[in-house]
Formats: sequence, C-alpha cells, structure tokens
Amino acid sequence: MAEKKTINICLIGQKFMGRTHSNAFLKVGKFFDVPLLPVMHTICGRNEAELNEFKETWGWQNASTDWKSAVKNPAIGLVDVGTPNHLHKEMAIAALEAGKHVACEKPLAGTLDDARAMRDAAKKAKKSKTFVWYNYRRVPAVALAHQLAKAGKLGRIFHVRAFYLQDWGGPGVPLLWRFQKKFAGSGAHGDLNAHIIDMARFITGDEITEIVGSLAETFIKERDIVSGGPKGGIAGGTSGGAKKGKSDVDDAVLFLARFKQGAIASFEATRLATGNQNKNGLEINGEKGSIRFNFEDMNYLEFYDATSDRKTQGWTKIMVTHGGDHPYAANWWPDAHIIGYEHGFINQTADMLNMIAGKDPVVPMPDFEDAYKTQQVLEAAIVSATERRPVKIAEMK
Repeated sequence: MAEKKTINICLIGQKFMGRTHSNAFLKVGKFFDVPLLPVMHTICGRNEAELNEFKETWGWQNASTDWKSAVKNPAIGLVDVGTPNHLHKEMAIAALEAGKHVACEKPLAGTLDDARAMRDAAKKAKKSKTFVWYNYRRVPAVALAHQLAKAGKLGRIFHVRAFYLQDWGGPGVPLLWRFQKKFAGSGAHGDLNAHIIDMARFITGDEITEIVGSLAETFIKERDIVSGGPKGGIAGGTSGGAKKGKSDVDDAVLFLARFKQGAIASFEATRLATGNQNKNGLEINGEKGSIRFNFEDMNYLEFYDATSDRKTQGWTKIMVTHGGDHPYAANWWPDAHIIGYEHGFINQTADMLNMIAGKDPVVPMPDFEDAYKTQQVLEAAIVSATERRPVKIAEMK
C-alpha cells in the first residue's frame, strides 16, 4: 500500500483551543480515510515553559515562541491560528503572505476592520485555502439539519429562534482577556452569538439583511485583576487581590433580524444565564416542517414533519448516530454509541484535509469570505444597540 501524503501543521496558541485542535490533528487519521495526514510540526506560544510541556503532552515535534518565523518555515503547509481575537489578523495575513493554507478560530477577528483585511488577504492568496473553526457545523445533528433544509423538508422558512446560554461569567470570575475589548473585540456577542449566527445562516442557506433592534448589557463592570495579566481558557485564572479592572465588553446581547428570503429571527447570547452551562442551539420553523437543536443534547435533532398524516404528526427525536444515513456517523461508533464535543473538531479537520487535496467536504466549510458575513452581522447588532436604531447589513462595508 502506497504511503499517504502528509502536511505539516503550525498551530499558534496552546490554551483551550490549542488542546481541541491538537486532539483533532492526533485523531483524524485514525478515524477518517483522509488524503493527507497532518504532521504536528510546530506549536507556538508565549510562555516557553508552558509551551514545552504542551509540546511533550500532545506530541508536537517542535515548539517556538517566535510565530513570525514559524509561519514562514518552508516545511509548513497549514497554519492554524488559535489565539485571542485581536491577534488573528496579523497572524493569518502573515501566513497567507507566506503561501500557507490558514485555519482560524472564530470569530474571524475582534473587529470588522480586521476581518475585512483578512478576507481581502485571502482573496489575494489564490493558492491558499482558508477555514474558520465554526465547529458546530460539523456536529452530525446540525449537519443533518442543513441537509434537511437544503432538501426542502422545511419548505419556506418563517422564523428562527437562536440562543447560546452560558453561566460562567459571574462576578467572581477575574478580568480574563475575554472581558477586555482590546483583546476580544466583544464579549458574549462575538464569542457566542457568532456561533448561532453561523448556524442559522448555514442551516437556512439564507443571509441576514437587517438588524431590526438590539440590546447589549454589561452587568459586571469591574472584575479582579488576574495575577500576571490576562489568562487564556474560559474561566481560568486567579484573582490578584483587591485591584480591580474595567470589563468593557458585553455580558449579554439580544437582537432581532430579518433574512433575505423573508424569515424573521431572534438571537440571544449571554454568559450570565444561571444554570445553563453550554446551551447552544436554535429552532427553525418552516411551512413544511421545523427543526430543533440543543448542543447540551448534541446527539439528537428534533424534526417536525408538517406534511405527514395529521393523526400522527409530532416532534420526532432523531438520534443522529446511524452510520449509513447521518453525516460523519460512519467514521465513529455503532448506533447509539454517542460522540462528544471534541468530535466536531475532528470532523472539521477531516473536511479541511479533503479540501486541501481538492475534494469536497461533507457539508459546506466557512472560509474567510463566509466568516466575514457573520462578522458583518455581529457588527450591525452592536451598532444597532449603541445607536438604538435598525441597521442594514449593507451598511457594514
């Protein structure tokens, strides 16, 4: 049997997303017959001691605190950016200019200006493919919802109700980078609303054209300063004592929107929904049917078929684990042997490797152009909240 081709990976960032991406690169070749095998060549970060420990734990060949040199290394084929949002632009553009394929964590950037620059750089780098880690598209239930909508099972879409509710951002959490605009760009909005905007666009196949109204609120305006500066992860880090710093991003954002083909929508994201740890999902209602999804029960998609016999109509709870019928399921376990959070990243890695080799993904992959459209919606919602007016997406150039 011929030996498979490989592609060398440079991953920038070794915190929460660094772990999920490293795990995906480790596992993808074990479960998917990919045309290229990823080689974990170089991991980049700032803290040399932590970086070397991460390198040994996850099996990276090299570690470097100089990402600028690493992305220019002729041996590297794919650069994966898993850093805080304010660093995405410089790192991604440098990698594109070096001729690399680039994967970037979501949202595409902390600001619309940065996202636009990244989109434009990707357009110029014609030999480079770009990918954005909107990993929930790769959850089998969400991919199935996309396939059902595309096949006309929902018919004309009337409305979308989307939510992403977490509860980890209470007053006891210190001033992480996620609570500082200069690092994150926004708070729950860019972190959480970005995912459900992408999912709604993906499943409906439609684009948001207007934010009708929006509300953004920062409930906790000061937080304890973290010892040694901003930390990574989600709720990691320790308080530095009595010193306080300003939290200048939103804790919650709610907005209403219109889609091009006539549907209306509501979006809600918060880090202060007590009792909801990662309740990420949506309901899409159409003329012929509806779907419901909640990531806290990620192996199921609920479907209502309004075209079936009225006597037996009702919500069907589909366990999306059947290898012969459900997206990605054939690569995992027997029916009802459920998968978890990390599998969406592995599924996405398989699709990225297929696309680099010129093959099609299982379901569409967001590139920088696609992710820029989500960034426009994010920006329009903040403008709407700040100026207290409806905002057309076309205004967000």
